[in-house]
Amino acid sequence: MNFEIELNNTIIKVELENRKNIKHCYLRILKQNLIQIRANRYFTINDAKILIQNRKKWLEENIQKVKEKALNEDEFLLFGRKENISEFNIKNLDNFYKNEIKKYIPDLVEKYSNLMKLYPTKISYRKNKRTWGSCNYKNELNFNILLMKYPLFIAEYIVVHELAHIKHKNHSKDFWNLVEKYSPNYKEIEKIFKSLL
Repeated sequence: MNFEIELNNTIIKVELENRKNIKHCYLRILKQNLIQIRANRYFTINDAKILIQNRKKWLEENIQKVKEKALNEDEFLLFGRKENISEFNIKNLDNFYKNEIKKYIPDLVEKYSNLMKLYPTKISYRKNKRTWGSCNYKNELNFNILLMKYPLFIAEYIVVHELAHIKHKNHSKDFWNLVEKYSPNYKEIEKIFKSLL
């Protein structure tokens, strides 16, 4: 069920998705003019309006953040900055990111491999929806080309994280201790990264 509300003199569409097996209610901002509520099948439009009213301040603040992050058609992100596509003469953004990442990741891998004494067997690059880096059982590392959208210190942390997986193929205490040794403020970096996504 869809309906509209007004927030800060702006009309916002609301998608209400009722599901059988849902225990809690989930409120998400999908775009600056679209929010989604997922709830159990007894959750009504009226319940949704009450929820929105109760979360009004949170919604207004976070819709503003979404607006600030929004890119124009001729813009793209590079190292966390908005850049103009025409200035870089970009025909295909994915190809651009793939070429750019190859200029930075190998040096970072070499730097931290030597420090950590952990060496990958191969480095590859892909565009992934969810994973930013991975390390398989052969110790081959893969990095998401979209890392180029964010500040370089984030890619640096991902390199340390994946190299640590050469030694520990899990997220155990030993793994995090190793990450912390070479990326002491990794928790802060993860928070910053999440805020940028």
